Amino acid sequence: MKNLTTLLFVVALVLLGNSCQQHSDRVVGGAILSDLIRPIDGRSMRATSTKTDSTGKPISHNADNSRVMAGKSKVVLDVKGPGVITHMWYTFLAPGKHPWAINGSATHQEMLIRIYYDGSEVPGVEVPFGDFFANCFGKRSEVISLPIIVEDADSYNSFWPMPFRKSIRIEIVNQSKEKNINLLYYNIDWIKKDKLPNETPYFYAQYRQEYPCKPGDDYLILETEGKGHYVGTVMAVRTRSPSWFGEGDEKIYIDGEKDASIWGTGTEDYFLSAWGLKSGVNTPYFGTVYFDQWGIVGGHTSAFRWHIPDPIVFNTKIKVTIEHYGWISPDENIERRAHSWNEREDDVSSVAYWYQTGTPTCQRQTPPAEERILPNLDVIVPAKDVITNKSYKGGDPQIQEDLEFYMGGQLLFVPKSDQASLEISFTISEKKPTRLLLSVTKAPDYGIWQAYLNGIKVGSPMNLYDETVHEWEHHLLDFWPDPGNYTLQLKLIGKDQRSTGKLLGIESVRLRERRPRVTGFAFNKDQDWKTNPILYE
Repeated sequence: MKNLTTLLFVVALVLLGNSCQQHSDRVVGGAILSDLIRPIDGRSMRATSTKTDSTGKPISHNADNSRVMAGKSKVVLDVKGPGVITHMWYTFLAPGKHPWAINGSATHQEMLIRIYYDGSEVPGVEVPFGDFFANCFGKRSEVISLPIIVEDADSYNSFWPMPFRKSIRIEIVNQSKEKNINLLYYNIDWIKKDKLPNETPYFYAQYRQEYPCKPGDDYLILETEGKGHYVGTVMAVRTRSPSWFGEGDEKIYIDGEKDASIWGTGTEDYFLSAWGLKSGVNTPYFGTVYFDQWGIVGGHTSAFRWHIPDPIVFNTKIKVTIEHYGWISPDENIERRAHSWNEREDDVSSVAYWYQTGTPTCQRQTPPAEERILPNLDVIVPAKDVITNKSYKGGDPQIQEDLEFYMGGQLLFVPKSDQASLEISFTISEKKPTRLLLSVTKAPDYGIWQAYLNGIKVGSPMNLYDETVHEWEHHLLDFWPDPGNYTLQLKLIGKDQRSTGKLLGIESVRLRERRPRVTGFAFNKDQDWKTNPILYE
């Protein structure tokens, strides 16, 4: 895979080099391959977090970082033009607890990057920091592409050229209510120019979200008037229905046309994959940055698509949309059957990237951090209460707090016999459509466990073996539980032949709300889950 990625980069760079050679008079930023043998006007400059003395001279020192307090901003660049930003690099501490940040740090979903051109009071770029770098949901993920690279999920690089005429100011905004941005390092490289061609466009980026998507309307990624070219999309989806969400087509309207002249064939097709999306895809022009689980209620997917060799050109106006159609389960479909063409109501966010001369006409105001965080769907029953309640047998329960993906730790249960089991109790106060699931961990030394709800076997056996340690959701049941007390029991039933142990790692039992339309249809309201347990997939 690494060799393939390297080959793709070489091919992409050669193609870009050939393209730039044909249009060398329009190159306003840095150079790529064949352009390196051509003269480049201007003088290279850098803004950096490196410490300086009272005269502005850099000091050799390892404390060359900043702390941005909760609710505050940090100006990382403020210079006069004309010029072109050629590269930005940032890093900072992850949100978990750290010896240098004992209370943790702000997530990159709570941060904003704002870029102001030529003294404008309206930012040309205002995007949640992580989303700008194709890291959505507050998750840290590796991105290896041409314009955006997040190496090892912690070094944020942008190579988008950003020309400016009079001035440019870049701010990092901390919108967290209580956490600081800790150990912020940055280098911003730019070329100071004597002048820019009159037709040089500005770089813009806009964030949008719909939690959930609006019924009857395609999801809007960008709509703006002017002349320019569209160069990229980042999109994040949190599923609110079972099954595959991505049957919707992109529909792009050029220069005010009534019917879209650019019409795609499916969501994964727009992101240049086929037959679905899968995690870990990183190429120069497209990738799936995050994909946790296929077909579950509450799954997360984020992907990027860069239109670099194939920009979408518009002269007076552009409108970029995508349908939100896919599969849904029979209990939320008026036809009471599963098929591929249903309007879904998933939670979607996006970033649009484009170049345009003049000022865009689109609405450019990013929601505050608390509105960008996905609404909670779960009633959470912590598994660690098993220790307090002593509701276990045949094993040793303990709290494990060194897993970065569980802020409150997990219950680690070490079985001492093949009859090991534990019980987690909870109370239902209202009869409504609910999905029962477990938030668990997979690891090389974990076993196979079976769930029972009030003595009824629910869900498939839970094989927790994996060669790497990671979080996982094991979904058990879709039901309309009557109000009352419930007990979920987990029994050890064996282990994968590759596993070196039979351990159980569980963070919580979760009761996840279903879409309101499931309540409206109420097809399964009177169905007895004890005689016919169902899990829609």
